Amino acid sequence: MTLQTPYYLLDKSVLLRNLEKISYLRQASGVKCVLALKAFATWSVFDIMAEHMDGTTSSSLYEVKLGREKFGGETHAYSVAWADHEIDAAIENCDKIIFNSVNQLERYGDKAEAQGKKIGLRLNPGISHSHFLLADPARPFSRLGEWDMERVEPVLDRISGVMFHFNCENDEYESLDALLSKIEARFADVLHKLEWVSLGGGIRFTSDNYPIEKLAQRLKEMSERYGIQLYLEPGEASVTKSTTLEVTVLDVVYNGKHVAIVDSSTEAHMLDLLTYSEYTSVAPNTGPHTYIVCGKTCLAGDIFGEFQFETELKAGDRISFLDAGGYTMVKKNWFNGVQMPSIAVRHLDGQVELVREFTFEDYAQSLS
Repeated sequence: MTLQTPYYLLDKSVLLRNLEKISYLRQASGVKCVLALKAFATWSVFDIMAEHMDGTTSSSLYEVKLGREKFGGETHAYSVAWADHEIDAAIENCDKIIFNSVNQLERYGDKAEAQGKKIGLRLNPGISHSHFLLADPARPFSRLGEWDMERVEPVLDRISGVMFHFNCENDEYESLDALLSKIEARFADVLHKLEWVSLGGGIRFTSDNYPIEKLAQRLKEMSERYGIQLYLEPGEASVTKSTTLEVTVLDVVYNGKHVAIVDSSTEAHMLDLLTYSEYTSVAPNTGPHTYIVCGKTCLAGDIFGEFQFETELKAGDRISFLDAGGYTMVKKNWFNGVQMPSIAVRHLDGQVELVREFTFEDYAQSLS
């Protein structure tokens, strides 16, 4: 099946490999896993994901509603700050609501209690694993969670659980183990009083060669030690390597180096590349011909990367950019009015289905 580029191609067979690792971890450790919709929210594959996960967690009202309507299972509602006009709908659509601060808990906790919803509070342990200050939840003067336990202690009787989010792209088990030990040492008295604890996301336990058995044992021991239900919030880990961004070469120019221009854009279609000053990947990335591959927008730095190819590129050639699932599809936008990528799914039988196309009307309606 030949589709018009650009489009995201999600391969269910690769997705399933990640999900099977999640199922193994759940079974071996007793931990529950809820999908972090901030990283991935392509609901056309929620059917297969729901078979291997316990529900969803959110960062906004719309994510709460999407999780409730399209995924099912448990629906955790978290936001850095809820607004008066959205809190009622958030509470209505969730099973647990996690407040970012004592202020928010005191402002809205009565409403949640009146509807019998579980209440949680985000705590900031002041330690983290992150390669980027931009994404570090324990960065100086962070607004993410409560730091001061003297503020937290008066409301402990109102909460049934807490959330620690302290990892970003952490693929080092030893680092996670050390961080957990520090959290346990500091918060042991609190942990014994709780029903559940979420350890957040950012743990790359579905990566190749990750010691998932060690992780399962570590989580099981922690859960048993304090008598708590542990949660993880895998987002990118759920979909790693499952999705590509398929593009077509439109033109090739030479300005000291060979430059291929494609019908896509980093700022519009792989925004994290710009956010973190990174390049994407292609495979096999071998051969005698070197090209800088760029997007078609007017942004001078709209660059996917510099890659090797077996043959010279020409207009009409196709390129696949790898790992375009987590924190990519959720950030796509209409910058420069560039055609938004369609969404296609390769099913387990190998058949490719086009599940969503975007039109000029979608572009126009996103404005005013």
